[in-house]
Amino acid sequence: MRGSGRLYAFDISEKRLAGLKPRLARSGLSNVHPRWIASEHDARLKRLAGKLDRVLVDAPCTGLGTLRRNPDLKWRHSEQTLAEGRVKQDVILAAAARLVKAGGLMLYATCSLLDEENAQVVESFLATHAQFELRPASAALAQQRIALDTGEYLRLAPHLHGTDGFFAALLAKKT
Repeated sequence: MRGSGRLYAFDISEKRLAGLKPRLARSGLSNVHPRWIASEHDARLKRLAGKLDRVLVDAPCTGLGTLRRNPDLKWRHSEQTLAEGRVKQDVILAAAARLVKAGGLMLYATCSLLDEENAQVVESFLATHAQFELRPASAALAQQRIALDTGEYLRLAPHLHGTDGFFAALLAKKT
């Protein structure tokens, strides 16, 4: 964005937002505006409905893509926590979709390798939000001259890419 425009960082956790402020100061960015919200129904979000060009949904997840750095994660999750997280992911993605203007893009991302938190969430969203369509990650990466073809979704795996496990899906709102 080259320092122009406004970049909002919304979160329900004041602690996470407080941790963002020193990183922003070090980066020299002046167009990032961290904002605490009470929920996905916060008035601050309603004012932005249908006005944003780009929305990143860094969804809460099990974090199992970071298992090599956090091996204890496997003991913190169960079928129940996965199901509860899935409900949150669905709600957050639907709320974020309301912010995207026609022709805008939304990126849904997790640090999980579980299909239940990734492709299944996106496919469920697309089945109920006909105004959105999936854009292949491979095409978006090629457009940025990134020589990485992961197909429809961006899927990074520790054993293949030397990173934590990540997932991302690019969703475009039709005009």
